[in-house]
Amino acid sequence: MRFADTDPLDRNRFPIDEWALVENEFGVDDQGRTETLFAVGNGYLGLRGNVEEGRDGHLHGTFVNGFHETWPIRHAEEAFGFARVGQTIVNAPDAKVIRLYVDDEPLVIATAELLDYDRRLDFRQGALSRSIEWRTPSGKRVRITSRRMVSFTDRHLVVLDYEVEMLDADAAVAISSQILNRQDGRDEYRSGVQEDPGVFDPRKADMFTDRVLQPRIKRAQGDRYLLGYQCTNSGMTIAVGVEHEIATENEFSESGSIDDDLAKHLYRVHAERGKPIRITKFVSYHTARTVPTRELADRCDRTLDRGLELGVAELFTRQRAWLDDFWSGSDVQIEGQPEVQQAVRWNLFQLAQATARTDGDGVAAKGVSGSGYGGHYFWDSEIYVLPFLSYTSPIVARNVLRFRQRMLESARARALELNQRGALFPWRTINGLESSAYYAAGTAQYHIDADISYALCQYVAATGDTDFLGRGAIDILVETARMWEDLGFWRSGGTADAVFHIHGVTGPDEYTTVVNDNLYTNVMARANLAAAASAVDGLQLHDPIAYHKLVARLGVTPPEVAEWRRAAAHMHIPFDAQLGVHPQDSAFLEKELWDLENTPESRRPLLLHYHPLVIYRFQVLKQADVVLALYLQGDRFSDAEKLADFEYYDPLTTGDSTLSAVVQSIIAAEVGYHELALRYFRSALHVDLADLHHNAADGVHVASTGGVWAALVMGFAGFRDHLGTFTFDPRLPDSWSKLTFPLTLRGTRIRVTLEAGAISFHAESGDGIEVSVRGERVLIEQGADVSVPLDGQGPRLRGAPRMKDVAGSRRADGTLLTASIPTLSIDLDAEESAIPVD
Repeated sequence: MRFADTDPLDRNRFPIDEWALVENEFGVDDQGRTETLFAVGNGYLGLRGNVEEGRDGHLHGTFVNGFHETWPIRHAEEAFGFARVGQTIVNAPDAKVIRLYVDDEPLVIATAELLDYDRRLDFRQGALSRSIEWRTPSGKRVRITSRRMVSFTDRHLVVLDYEVEMLDADAAVAISSQILNRQDGRDEYRSGVQEDPGVFDPRKADMFTDRVLQPRIKRAQGDRYLLGYQCTNSGMTIAVGVEHEIATENEFSESGSIDDDLAKHLYRVHAERGKPIRITKFVSYHTARTVPTRELADRCDRTLDRGLELGVAELFTRQRAWLDDFWSGSDVQIEGQPEVQQAVRWNLFQLAQATARTDGDGVAAKGVSGSGYGGHYFWDSEIYVLPFLSYTSPIVARNVLRFRQRMLESARARALELNQRGALFPWRTINGLESSAYYAAGTAQYHIDADISYALCQYVAATGDTDFLGRGAIDILVETARMWEDLGFWRSGGTADAVFHIHGVTGPDEYTTVVNDNLYTNVMARANLAAAASAVDGLQLHDPIAYHKLVARLGVTPPEVAEWRRAAAHMHIPFDAQLGVHPQDSAFLEKELWDLENTPESRRPLLLHYHPLVIYRFQVLKQADVVLALYLQGDRFSDAEKLADFEYYDPLTTGDSTLSAVVQSIIAAEVGYHELALRYFRSALHVDLADLHHNAADGVHVASTGGVWAALVMGFAGFRDHLGTFTFDPRLPDSWSKLTFPLTLRGTRIRVTLEAGAISFHAESGDGIEVSVRGERVLIEQGADVSVPLDGQGPRLRGAPRMKDVAGSRRADGTLLTASIPTLSIDLDAEESAIPVD
């Protein structure tokens, strides 16, 4: 696990500002990371934090949610049912390029003499701004300020301001504003990030070899330019339009040009000292699956016209108002911890940028901040992002769930392909089709069905929006329950002591694949089956019309629903009495332990240094698996079971996945490892900010940002929602004095304040809500303040579980658990130089 026990940021370069990420020195060597950290987006459209001048950069990226190209997956060994169509997000035409020349000298940030530099991502303004002072090779000083905003109120609109002022001398200034198709057209300075083809990393996007964007339309009219394309294979279309305005007292001329992959508008200015030149660039992006580009061009025109009519000042005012509302419903405050506060708000702001205007699309693993994982949607959204949305921005949560609802028909087809009834959602996808070429760690993760169902039930419990179920979302529960009932099987001949098993699946831990009775899968499938049965019964009771429509639509019958209940009630939940823990799967405890404590960092993450078969033979976890089940279904485990399971699995968990630290933090806090909980939290907090996994350049780890919120609210504040019962059992860190956050429960927004001696509630809006604190019923009425005294912050255990506490234990058959490292591969590396080369 990559721990960040102290503030890992260079505070000389990144000073603390609780409401902004600030950089006061340009870094050449880590541009990939800072392009991600300073990206702006709204869930539909994202612009990486590249410099406007366009030459320097790791990956010049502009991404639109769901805009992708398809390609045939070619398997070395074919088999029926393998994923056939790959999907990869497309780097959209880049409209943020503004090149600057002073006396024909180009501004190249990486090599320029910068007398002053300040860049900041403002979490309240929702904008990226930069101010620099450049001394040209001839000695003239130039002030350049810029501002970049992707609108939260108009999902298709971007505003860029670029101002140049000569400070001590006149000069000839040229400003070239461009739209550049970087996906296919070669940048004359740099074609993009250069990856080493010999370096394997499954976390990166697949690279295209043929032209992706086929030109369909180009248009230049005055200060307005428009380019439109259609993807070669997927058929998706995109149009990008740009309108320019200039404000200056200087004399200037302008000209333009356009071709298939590049549109330019050039301003030539006789710049006088002290007379600024401001270029405002309104940009619009529209995409579609089937709509022709000419219609998208018309949409761009309308968006640009609306932006021009409103004006820059009004657009930024609306952006601020939207964010004021966002922060009032989601801000988490940690008193007296300014560096933690800044990092928390950066993470929460990334959640807004990844989700706010998805408007019926999914939430990709990297949001719209990068190309990592090919722009795919995973189960990450439902388990790590949806909780934040359901309790702070319910309408956005509903939209994301509607995306899964629209994917249901493809999920039905996929289930049939795998010889199952019901529906099986893809492990990774953009268009609804399975895109995982490695089925063992991909398609076999059937738990995706239960994860989606869990998120749906959580949303309904949090909001009371049962109408959403009646309008068709219940189909997800029905079809996933059918899949589980069909996939599983009974042992003991169907008698009263029969047990329901699920074999041949992969759980969340990708270092253990295709196993029998994975605990997480069985626990979540049990919840899925029970929830589907309860939902159908509830619909029949409370909305008979919707129930009859469901019956007509899906043919649901009472005996079928009864069978779901029976399977849930008799689900096999493995438990090893000898070791006193829940085995991750039926064979997991038969393996020997991987000695992580003595595995060198040079061999981490394991997936980049060991063949999967090597990893699969050991007890070693990429990410929390059993521990995740303890969190999501905590009411089904005793305190003693949670402690024993955590102490067993924590030393075996590598943390090679960014999904792990937040879950380990939550359960560590619950069982009493309070110092360890804070360490895991700080690591999750800085996953991207400090690039702890060395891949922040590929985009924000959106699931981890959602997990940061969960670690604060579910971990330290101890909030739980089990089937609509809202409870608190706090675990405030010793070094924190106060934690404050809002929650929206059944339409009532409460503000929760946690201190060492009490937890307090204030209902800011709504009719009020009932919660419980450590078993004590608390009624929170609108406008009223309620405070509940606390006798401590739960159990307090020092240190952390260690490998030596696990190794040396005996299995039920009397054999000893031993810990080791597969050293042959390490030895081969060490001896590589001694191997003769022909």
